[in-house]
Amino acid sequence: PAMPDTPTMAEAGLPGFQAVSWHGIVAPAGTPDAVVATLNQALSSALAAPAVKQRLMEEGAQASSLNTAAFGAFIQSEIAAWAKAVKDSGATAN
Repeated sequence: PAMPDTPTMAEAGLPGFQAVSWHGIVAPAGTPDAVVATLNQALSSALAAPAVKQRLMEEGAQASSLNTAAFGAFIQSEIAAWAKAVKDSGATAN
């Protein structure tokens, strides 16, 4: 939304390319489910606030909120995708 006239990567000739910057909040393993649920609800409410959405949009970001299971699955998919990208690139640690 911040750059409506900019072509997507697919439109620019790179179908399937995706690299996004994202941020999330996690809690230590063993945090009680009730605490996690309370934090998730509070954060989801904050991200839904019009002022927060507007400010993030001004910064070129979009807010979204996932439940804990969906966020965990997203993190796992990111790990797998970037592990593959690093392996396919031939990059090595020095």
